[in-house]
Parts: sequence; structure tokens; C-alpha cells
Amino acid sequence: MSTIPAISSGLARREVKNLAIMSLLGFSSGLPWALSGPTLRLWMASEHIGLGLIGLTANIGLAYLLKFIWAPVFDEMRPWFFGRRRGWLIPVQLALAAAIFAEAWSDPAKHVGLTLALGALVAFCSASQDIIIDAWRIESFAPRLQGAALAGEVWGWRVAFLVSNAGVIALSVRTGWHVAIGLMAVLALLGPVATCFAPEPAVTRESVPAGFRARFTVAVREPLTEFLARRGAAVVIAFILLFRLGGALGGTMLGPFYLSLGFNRAAIAVANGPISLVCGLAGTALGAVLVARISVARALLFTALLQVLALCLYPVLGLFPHLPHILLLISAVEAFTDAFSDTAFLSYMSLLCHPEHTATQYALLSSLAPLALHTVAGASGFLAARIGFVPFFVTAAFAALPGILLLLVILRVYPPRRQRASHTL
Repeated sequence: MSTIPAISSGLARREVKNLAIMSLLGFSSGLPWALSGPTLRLWMASEHIGLGLIGLTANIGLAYLLKFIWAPVFDEMRPWFFGRRRGWLIPVQLALAAAIFAEAWSDPAKHVGLTLALGALVAFCSASQDIIIDAWRIESFAPRLQGAALAGEVWGWRVAFLVSNAGVIALSVRTGWHVAIGLMAVLALLGPVATCFAPEPAVTRESVPAGFRARFTVAVREPLTEFLARRGAAVVIAFILLFRLGGALGGTMLGPFYLSLGFNRAAIAVANGPISLVCGLAGTALGAVLVARISVARALLFTALLQVLALCLYPVLGLFPHLPHILLLISAVEAFTDAFSDTAFLSYMSLLCHPEHTATQYALLSSLAPLALHTVAGASGFLAARIGFVPFFVTAAFAALPGILLLLVILRVYPPRRQRASHTL
């Protein structure tokens, strides 16, 4: 009997350790995102690159959209060192740090194509890292701890995003862009350090028949056919594609919009600094509570309406420029709604995954989610240049409405619930 408390205590310590590692891996996941997105766009805007080219940076993140294509490689091929998950994660993280360092020392004013290519490489390494981190999370935590693990990952991600966005912007005022972004390559090395302390998941996998066709069937075709055979699959896929359309359009032009209103890099860094971090962490926490208390479905609807409200605030900023307190308020609301939205949306996608195909289906769904950001949003710069920023953000707010309408259909006809052996959504 005396050994039971010791075993329980040991289990609790392992859980706490894994949650801490999950937060560090979330930091590693969030750090490169801004470096191929908003930070890169602001760097290009400060070098007086045209809005059309800046808008096209949304397309360099296609790796996040297409990552389901090579996700089965990380499932089916086992490296000879460190195990299936850690054996892939460490080399991918080292390659990511090298890509960030190379991007830091490029020059968009002279060779914008090279800078964009290196940004795309950062996105590819980052997407590959996300595939493995998500698989590690799903396989390492019991179902009762998946919510806590997701919250830890999102919190780490938000802190890293603050560092590589507001932190880099503020630091660039003193050191220049090259040094500021180069330091992110050093911080990216925290990823492989955390991975070294991460336990390899103890997952027993069914044997796969020899031959390429058999392996392809198990790794790719079965997860796809299982999902598409479900009732309402087309409606759910359309919702996932459109849910973030408004935010994708509006978010792409935020950096150029702020500069056009006369805000300097220091003011933008302050607006995206600690206040936004606190609001983001609060949004994540509230999202987790509401998902548990009022269900994923209602939390999704609430956050969808908040997203429209946040998009409507940007025209207000355009009508009252040069007012830092309005910029601070809008940035805080944006951080809160983004974090809240991420928690509810990722929880919803997790419910859609069948237990036998979790890693591949989650990679597929999380690839569909940013489709609008990496395709349609590529035209945002041309649209903003043609109609002006204020009408552009009004358009972005209206672009969020189709996703809300599809969500109402899902809530009424195809309510979400955890997948088991059924083929319903």
C-alpha cells in the first residue's frame, strides 16, 4: 500500500514534466511563424517594397497548407536514432534554425526573391516541425490531459510569436533587421534542447505489409477515405476552409496599414508587446474554460462573432489615425480573439480525428485551415492598393460571414463530437 502514493506522485511529476516540454515545443513552433509572415512583411514594407509583393508573402507559407503530403513520411519511416518522433524532430529543428539564420542575412531591398525563397524555406521547416510536435502531443498525453497539453502549446506559441514579432520589431530599431532576426535563429535552438528531454511516446503500431502500395494505403488513403465517408464531411471541410478567411485577408495587410497611418516601428512593437501577450494568454485560458463548460460548438460560434468585431475595429483606426491608445486597444482585442479562436478551432479539429488515424487526419485538417491565408490572401495587397485600407478592412469583415453561416449549419445538422468507430461528424 505504501507504494501507491509514490507511483501516483511519480506519474504526476512525469505529467508536469511533459506539460513543461509541451510549452517549450509550443515556443519552438511559434517562433518561426512571424518570420515568414507579419515580421517579414513589415521588414519589406520598411524597405519600401511594393504592396503587391508584400501581399504575395502570404503564398510563401504554402508549406503549412501542403504539409499533409509529407506527414505520412514521419509516421512510416523511423530514423535509426532517438526514436520515431524525436529522431525526426531534432534534425528538422536544426534545419529550421539554419534557415532562419540565412533569412536574417538576406537583403529584401536588393534581392527580394532570395528573401522570399528563404522565407518559404523557414515555413517548410516550420510546417514539418509542427507535424511532428502535434503527433508527439497526441501520442504522449492521455485524453484527459489533451486540453491541458494544447493550452500549454498555445501559450508557448503566443510567447514565441511575441518575441519574433514585437520583439524583433523593437530590437530592429536599435540593431537593424539582420541582427534582430539572426537572434531568433539562436532562440530556435531551444527546440532541439527541449526535444532531447522529451520522452519518446510508447505507441504500438500495427505491422504494415511490405510494398509501396500497401504502405501508401495504410498511411494516406485510409485516413482520407474514412473522413470523406462521414456524413456532412463536405460541409465541415468548407467550414474549415472559410472560418479564417476574413482574418487571413485583414491580417496580411496590418503591417503596411500601421505604417501608412504614421506609426513607427517602436509604436507597433509596443502595441504588439506585453499587453497583447497578456490578452493572448487570457484568450487561450478563457477559450479552454468555455470549451469545457459550454462545449466546443458554442465556443466556436462565440469566437467567430468576436473575429468579425475585431475586423470592424481596423476601419475605426483608419478613421482616427495617429492615436496610439486606439492602436493599443485594437492590438489587445486582436490578440485576445486570435488566441480564443485558436483554442476553440483546434479543439474542434481534434474532435474530428479518428483514433486510428489521428496524426495524418490532424495534419490534413490543419493544412486546410490556413488555405485562405496562403492563397486568397496573396491578393490582399493588390486589393488594398486599389480600394484603400478602410474599405479593404470592411471587405475583410464581410468575408468572415460565410464561415459563420456554415458553422450554424454544422451546429444544427452535424453537431461535433469525439470520433470513435462512427462515420458521423
